[in-house]
Amino acid sequence: MTGAAEPSIAAVDALVARVDPGVSSPGVDSRDVVLVTGPWLAGTTSLIAALRDRISEHTFVEADELGPADAPAAVVFVVSAVAPLTESDCALVDLAANHTDVVVGVVSKTDMHRKWRDVLAADGALLAARAPRYQEVAWVGAAAAPELGEPNLDELVDLLRQRLGHADGTRRNRLRAWETRLQTLIARHQAEGAGSDREARVAALRQRRDDILRERRQSKSERTIALRSQIQQARVQLAYFARNRCTSVRAELQEDASAMTRGRLGEFEPYVRNRAAEVVDEVDQGITKHLADVAVELGLPGPGPAPPPTRPEVPPPLLKSRRRQSRLMMVLGAGFGLGLALALSRLFAGLAPGLTIAGLVAGGVVGLLLTVWVAGIRGLLHDRAVLDRWVTDVTTTLRSGVEELVATRVLTAEAALTAELAVHDEEENTTAADKSAEIDAELREHAITTARAAALRDRRLPPLQRALDTVRSELSGGPAQAAPTEADEQPASDAVVAASRADNAEPAN
Repeated sequence: MTGAAEPSIAAVDALVARVDPGVSSPGVDSRDVVLVTGPWLAGTTSLIAALRDRISEHTFVEADELGPADAPAAVVFVVSAVAPLTESDCALVDLAANHTDVVVGVVSKTDMHRKWRDVLAADGALLAARAPRYQEVAWVGAAAAPELGEPNLDELVDLLRQRLGHADGTRRNRLRAWETRLQTLIARHQAEGAGSDREARVAALRQRRDDILRERRQSKSERTIALRSQIQQARVQLAYFARNRCTSVRAELQEDASAMTRGRLGEFEPYVRNRAAEVVDEVDQGITKHLADVAVELGLPGPGPAPPPTRPEVPPPLLKSRRRQSRLMMVLGAGFGLGLALALSRLFAGLAPGLTIAGLVAGGVVGLLLTVWVAGIRGLLHDRAVLDRWVTDVTTTLRSGVEELVATRVLTAEAALTAELAVHDEEENTTAADKSAEIDAELREHAITTARAAALRDRRLPPLQRALDTVRSELSGGPAQAAPTEADEQPASDAVVAASRADNAEPAN
């Protein structure tokens, strides 16, 4: 920056400071260079080389030769004559001429495209429609390195020398830098006051809070339904298992009773009692394993150890003395034996009269043996029938006992698992409440920050807007805006009250 340019820059800064003393400097360094830039394959390299030869008194640079805080004295924007400007090309112009007022548009490669004048007119119209400042941009055609003929740069060179030789260029560039600075500040205050920069975060927080509450409700409902379903299935499956075991044991014991002999009658009753106890233990172990699997599937601690199961009371079989039946059987057997003895005696008497006495004795012995055999067989069959009925009674009592055991154990497990589920739900409720509280606290912080930003926006926008109007008036050559009034400097009371309320707001329960 030359010494002659410093008074112009200081005068512009003083002009803005009179309107808004609180605004900070644009923070750019004005350099006496010309920036030549444009999109890829626009012919920037060849054009800058030609301009350095033709206008050696000025320095021409490319974009990578400038720092972020450097502001060139002029910008030469180069585009190809192939097609009109695109949105990315316009954005590149905005970036390059952010702090520079002098902008010259160049349509390059005019030697290769006959319709370059149409493209030039279209580029000028597109750029002028983008912002009012681009309406005064001059567009020229150029061919820095034609394939045939001499380079066509005369119009561009004359235009650049005219614009760069203007005495008010430094001042206007500083005004343009101030315009960009003020527009940026106004846009930032408006965005912060409206909370637009926090809208995505606030929306995400609200969505997350809704998701937490919805997931909590769904989880609780799903666990409750799963517990009820598992308990019902356990009740049905364990009851079927108990009945099936009793049925199989009854068939086994009835088969043993039908093959019972007189010598094994004393062993049958203890055997039946042991088998009944084994069935009770098997059912109890099956219940314990099944309920433990249910707890694992639900993700809950298993029910505690159950007390030993109670064996059902099994009365002894009614194998009592059958005196009357025995007497009857003896009478019938004696009659049958007597008849047999008489028949044998007659047989012997007919064959040999001397053997009549022997026939009577032999018939009596045979009759006695037959009587004892018939009575024994009849008693054994009676005992088997009694044992068969006794086995049926025992298994019926056993079935009632194991079904009661299943119902009691399942009911106890249901109560225990329901209590564990309530504890688990309470823990999840606490976790969800903590997460929701954190989200609510952050939302309140965003609300407080937005309210404060709105208050600051209402205080700062009027002086910033007056400063911007003043800068634009200077750029357009018109008179400056009037000095700020007392009413303009007064902060907006509504925003201040909102910020105060947001600061003093208590967290929601």
